[in-house]
Amino acid sequence: MKRFAKNYLPAAAAVLAVLLLWQLLATSGAVPSYMLPSPADVLAVFPADTPLLFSHSLVTLQEAALGLAAGVTAGFAIAVVMDAFALLRRAIYPLLVLSQTVPVVAIAPLLVLWLGYDIAPKVVLVALVTFFPIAVGLLQGFQSVDPDEVALMRSMGASRWQIFRFVKIPGALPEFFSGLRIAVAYAVVGAVISEWLGGFNGLGVYMTRVQKAFAFDRMFAVIFVISALSLLLMLLVGLAERKSMPWRRGRGEKE
Repeated sequence: MKRFAKNYLPAAAAVLAVLLLWQLLATSGAVPSYMLPSPADVLAVFPADTPLLFSHSLVTLQEAALGLAAGVTAGFAIAVVMDAFALLRRAIYPLLVLSQTVPVVAIAPLLVLWLGYDIAPKVVLVALVTFFPIAVGLLQGFQSVDPDEVALMRSMGASRWQIFRFVKIPGALPEFFSGLRIAVAYAVVGAVISEWLGGFNGLGVYMTRVQKAFAFDRMFAVIFVISALSLLLMLLVGLAERKSMPWRRGRGEKE
């Protein structure tokens, strides 16, 4: 209980302070209510709109999950190739960095033009924005493995696959999960951005509709849902990390 309070109470207090400040600003009249609805007004939207928000959330989560799976797979493959071949690493890594300088909003219309308005462009866009933190994190993890451990495995006659499986993958897990936390947040946001530019369902489509109707309380409700989904996915990543690395969990509990 003490550990829970130490880890989560400061964050909860900060969020509560922001909401309180927002409520005071919205009710003070400094900003018109139709431009900045109060948190109370936003929460009042949920009883009536929850079924609709839930159905759109399922679509966005499906796009985010499929794109994230593709991004993780691509990032893992690229990281393995760059770790195994130094020449390819020197050739590919600058291209990876260069790819992150292209704005997502510039890519999305092209994907819609090429792939249509169905789920395909959303999945591709999410994969494009999520593979980079996975690839970079895993590559850093592979490269930071203790060379003495690798030398010991080689002296015992271990193959490259055995070294990769028993030394490099466990050693790269912390960096992998750090990249995955970033990727899951990008996944939801990327799916929403792709829905802005074309689609029939999803939180991005719903947000566009309520924005055109000047229903800003509903638009802020969508933002709340997007934030909640991102936090939920990050929580799941944290749980997976604890299960995958029990030795770090034990060390954290001692601290």
